[in-house]
Amino acid sequence: MVEAPCSLDVRQIQELLAHRFPFLLVDKITELEPGKRAVGLKCVTINEWFFQGHFPNEPVMPGVLILECMAQVGGIAILSAPENKGLTGYLVGIEKARFRQPVVPGDQLVVCAEVTAIRTNICFVKAEAFVNERLVAEAQLTMALRMQENA
Repeated sequence: MVEAPCSLDVRQIQELLAHRFPFLLVDKITELEPGKRAVGLKCVTINEWFFQGHFPNEPVMPGVLILECMAQVGGIAILSAPENKGLTGYLVGIEKARFRQPVVPGDQLVVCAEVTAIRTNICFVKAEAFVNERLVAEAQLTMALRMQENA
């Protein structure tokens, strides 16, 4: 049996996720255990579309987009499992979300997502986001899996 790659570039990420610009919020996967866990990177630059309005004089990455980044990394962990090929993950629940510090241009967001349980087509993910090894956000996410419309 061939092991899955331990990292994914953006092209490989796009094979798993339906997201595209401007909503693909994962630049690279640095660690991957298909169906179990993933670690992803988002390089935050001043060129991000959301900084035009959040906030022009003090740019801060919106918390909801940090959550979306965490969900995408969790989705990659789930959808990389061979048994989930052809499925799409939908974020259907967020619990215990906490934001510890702002994420600003120049930061590299490191997201760790671990699949904690799977029940039929519902997956539970614990996700944490770090900047410079400091926890900036965390949440428990619930995702529903279904067949891709165009698969």
